[in-house]
Amino acid sequence: MSHRVLVTGGSGFLGSHALVQLQEAGHQVRATLRNLGKADRVRSMVVQGGGDPDAGLSFVEADLERDDGWAAAMEGCDFVLHIASPFPSSVPSDENELIRPARQGALRVLRAARDAGVKRVVLTSSFAAVGYGHPPRTEPFDETTWTELEGRAVTPYVKSKTLAERAAWDFIAEEGGALELAVVNPVLVLGPVLGPDYSTSIRLVQRLMDGEMPGCPRLAFGVVDVRDVVDLHLRAMTDPAAPGERFLAVSGKVMSIAEMSETLRERLGEAARCAPRRQLPDWLVRLVGLFDAELRGRRPGGVGGEPAAAGASEGVGRGGLRADRAGWRCRRRPAVSPRTLRPVPPRGPFAPPRSLRTRRRPRSPRRSASR
Repeated sequence: MSHRVLVTGGSGFLGSHALVQLQEAGHQVRATLRNLGKADRVRSMVVQGGGDPDAGLSFVEADLERDDGWAAAMEGCDFVLHIASPFPSSVPSDENELIRPARQGALRVLRAARDAGVKRVVLTSSFAAVGYGHPPRTEPFDETTWTELEGRAVTPYVKSKTLAERAAWDFIAEEGGALELAVVNPVLVLGPVLGPDYSTSIRLVQRLMDGEMPGCPRLAFGVVDVRDVVDLHLRAMTDPAAPGERFLAVSGKVMSIAEMSETLRERLGEAARCAPRRQLPDWLVRLVGLFDAELRGRRPGGVGGEPAAAGASEGVGRGGLRADRAGWRCRRRPAVSPRTLRPVPPRGPFAPPRSLRTRRRPRSPRRSASR
């Protein structure tokens, strides 16, 4: 059955893949953009993904920090994939630069969806809202687990994703009316890039390829292919059992940065000749992080670097299999090819110039949403 689906953040890494898969599934797709001047570029990205920019794809201007445009964006829509959210490459000086638009933006989208009679919203959250701030543990994290905001090394990005998701669940419980909510919590998302703007996750791999990192920090991440994450969104959108659930998206075991670098050199040869071979000691990563804002967010004790987070990602590989009950399977580890890291060659008229067993979600403590 064809539905009209609104995708927020349609110009992004995950959002652009969502546009393509929704088209392939026969849906009418509308995407929000902060600036409609980006529409032709997004059309080009859809072409690169194998979609048709003229097959029921439309755009509307809307910003997560403003009310304008959201009523028009929601009009006539059956479902919403709320993907848009700030994901910086470095730690901001003011954590509210991330927390405010993520939390208020999610609430703005949910209010507009409720008022427009939308059936269900699928919110893109993150493992950041699940596995951070905990003391070291051996048991796997699952969909019932929440990040401890008062724990060690909880960064502004982790706070923003946790608070935004908690606020969304509280809204549904208290003000949502007939509106349904399902949440997808992916780990590090990698895969083919459809356009010139890299996500922060892809930027990490690009820095390895370009030799911008002097060595490999002793960090490991759960990884998942972007196309599998989108597939899980679509299943959460229509599966009758999905409302009220969280779904972890992960593919296999964790992957260290050193393993990423080695894989790039093995698969890409000359194109990845600059990928580092040596592993950096923790003290050096901390020292370099004083001068490198992007690395500062990923140093040991920072994003992805605390032992609990690395162990959690490995646990998610077991706990996250709950999504299988919705028929979801990771088809691959994230693809490794030049296309993974750089835009595919432009083509088409809009070419730019140059990776369920369900469980009821844990009730969010009311006090947490106001921290």
